[in-house]
Amino acid sequence: MGRNPLSIRRQELIRERIEEDPFITDKELAREFGVSVQTIRLDRLKLGIPEVRERTRRVAEQAYAKVKSILAGEIIGELVDISLGEAGISILETTPDMAFKKTRIVRGHHIFAQANSLAVAIIDASVALTGSANVKFRRPVYAGQRLIAKARVAGSFGARHEVVVSTRVGDDEVFSGKFVVHAIPEDGGTME
Repeated sequence: MGRNPLSIRRQELIRERIEEDPFITDKELAREFGVSVQTIRLDRLKLGIPEVRERTRRVAEQAYAKVKSILAGEIIGELVDISLGEAGISILETTPDMAFKKTRIVRGHHIFAQANSLAVAIIDASVALTGSANVKFRRPVYAGQRLIAKARVAGSFGARHEVVVSTRVGDDEVFSGKFVVHAIPEDGGTME
């Protein structure tokens, strides 16, 4: 008995979709393909594709190796892409302990911390500190939602760098911020 041509085609499409977005979850794939999460898991197993956490971990290991300004454990979320002095991406899986119990709304300091640590991480310096931040929380984030923060250096003026961060849940921007990050001289000079 041969394999079902529909399942073969779906598996090909799943492989392509994961190559496009290695951080897509089984739940998102199930919704996209109109099948159960269990079907997606079986298809992934047949294709030899690990779950999203393992895919994220593999990508993150490569990204963390490039960071100079802070230690890997100091970055809030999983760093999944970085180009020092230019841009970076991190993912934060929110949990109930990050949220208010009554509303399940994630506390703002977690969202801010992800953006701030990413802004500092993309600076190409041994030591970098946030000098100021202008931020906007655009809508509530609920426990269980995945935050994808993207940062880019908008301008550099000597040791002073302007970093713009946008954080999304799916297609919705939930947070935006403009950070002024200072590269600190190794001799402990001042932030100008």
